[in-house]
Amino acid sequence: LEEVGKAANISKKESGRNYRFLLRKLETRVPPVEAKSYVSKFVNQLTLSGNVENLAMQILEQAVAMRLTSGRGPAGIAAAATYIASLLTNERRTQGEIARGAQVTEVTIRNRYKELTQKLSIEMDL
Repeated sequence: LEEVGKAANISKKESGRNYRFLLRKLETRVPPVEAKSYVSKFVNQLTLSGNVENLAMQILEQAVAMRLTSGRGPAGIAAAATYIASLLTNERRTQGEIARGAQVTEVTIRNRYKELTQKLSIEMDL
């Protein structure tokens, strides 16, 4: 909504109103956004390789299978998976760089990073 609002030169709030209006008029429902849909965007913004993208997708698939994404913002989960994948492939980006691209806080990335690495038993040699 924020990106659409910027492109249309309107506020995020107004963009959201218009979005909900269209959904009502079209009598349709939109499924929730999956974290996987964010990964390609983040990888491209950060000029990371396909290896990072593939690994981030694998991390997300495991997280979904273990229900670690439930109740979590998809952008934050995708950002953390991208961060982990960038570290594991030696294409390091800072939490700040990824946070800016994902429009989430560094704290969100840190928290999701801890959850994913601990619960998926990902060993990080930093």
